Amino acid sequence: MSAVLEVTNIKKNFGGISAVADVSFDVREGEILGLIGPNGCGKSTLFNCILGQLTPSGGEVKLDGKVVTGLRPAELNKLGVSRTFQLLQVFPKLSVRENLILAGQEHQGSMASRLVGRSDAGLTDAANQMIGFFKLDHLAAEPAGGLSYGQQKLLDAAMAFMGGPRLVLLDEPAGGVNPSMLSDLKERLVAINREKNATFVVIEHNMEFVMSLCSRVMVMAEGKVLAMGRPDEVRKNPAVIEAYLGH
Repeated sequence: MSAVLEVTNIKKNFGGISAVADVSFDVREGEILGLIGPNGCGKSTLFNCILGQLTPSGGEVKLDGKVVTGLRPAELNKLGVSRTFQLLQVFPKLSVRENLILAGQEHQGSMASRLVGRSDAGLTDAANQMIGFFKLDHLAAEPAGGLSYGQQKLLDAAMAFMGGPRLVLLDEPAGGVNPSMLSDLKERLVAINREKNATFVVIEHNMEFVMSLCSRVMVMAEGKVLAMGRPDEVRKNPAVIEAYLGH
């Protein structure tokens, strides 16, 4: 199975503080990789180094074998890399459908080409398919700001998958979502992985969610990789237990 993402010896220093230290891992095509660790362990900093929000102090990032270290987020987006943030990125006054169309436009050409093209950039059909896939049909015409928090999380995830991205990085998709909606979210993520062979990485604090969703889990502590393996292996790893619970 080929690697979509390869991260080799990534470092990030802030002054004399090492936030990420020589982190290496890969994400295989069609895989869901979980990234967990205590607060302050470097997960978000690592994400931001991969995604161009931060410039790494060292190391290399490859997408489908091509070096993309230091590329800006917009450049990575054009190469098929998408993400969500801990804080919702939906546009509250736009409808669910319009939010999805807008997300899809980010993968399509330059601003000039989008201005002279169709008003929806030809993405209405794709948006409707995603609405159906994430079971948002009854909300398609509703302003996103009127949705419940859990429904907005579903929309946020759906927006990340618009345009058929090569790789999606989800930052705490389960955060603040009630158990019922969380079950729907997990079901949809599993389905998009199986049916569309979607490849994605999930940062998450909800251990039950990530352990049941992901095929492999990477654990970070103090900026380093502490453990990597199947969820059942990671769950029993003494070093992981100590990182979360102490001696």
